[in-house]
Amino acid sequence: MNAGALSLSQTPPLWAPLRFFLTAPLFLMAAGLTLMFAPDGLFTTRWSPAMLALTHMLTLGFLGMCMVGAVQQLVPVLAGARLPWPEGFSRVLYGLWTPGTVLLVAGMGWGWRIGLQSGGALLALAILLFVTVCGHALWRSGSRHETIPAMALALLALLGSAALVIWLLWRSGWQVPLAHPMTRLHIGWASLVWITGLIMGVAYQVVPMFQLTSPYPGWLRRALVPLLVLLLSLWSLWPSAWLSLLLAATLAAFGLWTLRLQQHRRRRIPDTTLDFWRVAMGSLLLAVLAWVVWLYRPDARVEVLIGVLFLAGFATAAVNGMLYKIVPFLIWLHLTNRRGSQAGLPNMRQIIPESHARRQWWLYLASLVLLSLTVMLSLPPWPAGLAWAASGMYLFWNLWGGVRKYRAYRG
Repeated sequence: MNAGALSLSQTPPLWAPLRFFLTAPLFLMAAGLTLMFAPDGLFTTRWSPAMLALTHMLTLGFLGMCMVGAVQQLVPVLAGARLPWPEGFSRVLYGLWTPGTVLLVAGMGWGWRIGLQSGGALLALAILLFVTVCGHALWRSGSRHETIPAMALALLALLGSAALVIWLLWRSGWQVPLAHPMTRLHIGWASLVWITGLIMGVAYQVVPMFQLTSPYPGWLRRALVPLLVLLLSLWSLWPSAWLSLLLAATLAAFGLWTLRLQQHRRRRIPDTTLDFWRVAMGSLLLAVLAWVVWLYRPDARVEVLIGVLFLAGFATAAVNGMLYKIVPFLIWLHLTNRRGSQAGLPNMRQIIPESHARRQWWLYLASLVLLSLTVMLSLPPWPAGLAWAASGMYLFWNLWGGVRKYRAYRG
């Protein structure tokens, strides 16, 4: 796929997705600060209030913000279905999602019932609005691109996993931690279909377009996300090691095929986004390996390491890397549309210089290595937290630098 397959005339206002992309790094900074002041035994269990708060800073804060912003951009541009009142819709959604996430995380970290209740209510409204509006637009889309069903299944998984956790909070009297048998369903559907399924669907478009690779094979684009949904549905009814292994193999197939495409890409120039995605795929494969080990030799630290590799490694690296392509592309596109030509405008690599992205990549890589070592070697968490906070701050600065370029050239 390439830009010619996109309905660029349908692109929403710049700030509709951009407000989400700019806010997302602030949650990485918050997660880093939380780690800096966390007790040494933080990673002994995933059910402590601090661990639940950290997890949701990533899933609802950084990843959630970026994915909600990306869907608002992709639905009209890739599916060709314009969202109603896109700027107003984005503002309302942002006004529900942001305080909802902050309140829910605070409620989890401090055992604050009012925070859990108010945050849960705001996020429930945000997710219902988001899934309804974007799902209806996808339903009306005439596009046959394989990203469309992947996005639709991811939206349904988001709605289902959110309904599960709201039900769990209500049944528990709004208490944490939620070590409940139904929690595994919430984690499974949120991580394997909402997060992974959406990343897979977006990858079908953006990896060939921005990383200059060959397209993913048609059979893989058509089968991978539906296969995840089928296997996870069976696992939800009859959890077993065999179904877990099949799920792990499906994730590994995506990681290995993406690395294969990147290895044979058409241009070999240095690209920070490519390095982010290589780290993402490597982390996914390591998370799969750790999951297989845990299935046969359960261990609390390995269980936490799976989460670190999957969320802080695979998902965060993939999304972080794509921000360095999506944000410059949107700024370049809106400047071109505003000026009517490309004359005198910076190219995408000038909007956010490669050297700036590279420095943040090194900070991110250091933070991921430190976090993994902290889990496995019981190290103090503050060095990993410092690196995470610095990485999030530098990412925000780089993205804001792109906004400054836009304001300087828009005239």
